Amino acid sequence: MRTFVIGCDNAAVPMKTMLIKFLESRGITVENVGCDSAEDPVNYPTIAKRVCEKIIASAYEKRGILVCGTGIGMAMSANKFKGIRAAVCHDNFSAERSVLSNNANVLCFGERVIGHELAKKIAGEWINLEFKDGPSTVKVEEITGIEKITMK
Repeated sequence: MRTFVIGCDNAAVPMKTMLIKFLESRGITVENVGCDSAEDPVNYPTIAKRVCEKIIASAYEKRGILVCGTGIGMAMSANKFKGIRAAVCHDNFSAERSVLSNNANVLCFGERVIGHELAKKIAGEWINLEFKDGPSTVKVEEITGIEKITMK
């Protein structure tokens, strides 16, 4: 079973805490990179950087979950890292397609957008998905080609 790296900003500590417990209850190894308090002034780009660096250091064996108020800032920040494909997914179909069509390796949520039960359902399905070579491969390769040009 792969390891998941998880982080949040101070707007999303309750959801991150819940997700850690949920994933660990399923026997999944979780690396928590913060933040752990609503009073922590850390900004979401700092947390996204921590998660992405751990994924990159693992040669992309690890995947990540990022949570902020909307998930949007985390996704924007994470997608600045080469080899990271972060998607905001607030429904199961988007989460499924993020992996099966786009080979996403970071799932982003908004604490202020969806409830905890839906987040558990989405994360529970997302962690078991694997990208398979097929019709979407050429599109993911095109994304990688763009990265090679723009992310030197």
